[in-house]
Amino acid sequence: MRDLVEFLARSLVDDPGKVRVEELEEDGDIVLEITVAEDDIGRVIGRGGRIANAIRTLAKAAAIREDRRVIVEILE
Repeated sequence: MRDLVEFLARSLVDDPGKVRVEELEEDGDIVLEITVAEDDIGRVIGRGGRIANAIRTLAKAAAIREDRRVIVEILE
């Protein structure tokens, strides 16, 4: 799941080398924290948060296989 989110984020930004996705576990849930270059935050969030919501939807669909809940956060 982490690899999927990282692939999506790297595909969206101008500087894919600065994309970092950390996977944490909180209360049995998987938390994926995405960090990108300052100039690329808007590209990952998208207009009105549409791209961020799409990334979250794909991550949740992938989490169904593992029968887990996933939370995707975009850090500034």
